[in-house]
Amino acid sequence: MQLDLGDDGAELLREVLDSVVRDLSPEIADTDNPVYRRELKERRDRLRGMLDLLGGPLGAQLQAR
Repeated sequence: MQLDLGDDGAELLREVLDSVVRDLSPEIADTDNPVYRRELKERRDRLRGMLDLLGGPLGAQLQAR
């Protein structure tokens, strides 16, 4: 699938993905259920991949400037 967002839409999607990826880490750490933890890690990895396609996490852009 191909999605044409434009610059503003892509930046907004990066912000949302970055926020969700950061929010998953504490949830993964606090989860006792190993199956659910694995699913959360897989979800985080897929979201990170999408974020990389959009230019990486927000902090990476700030450090590159």
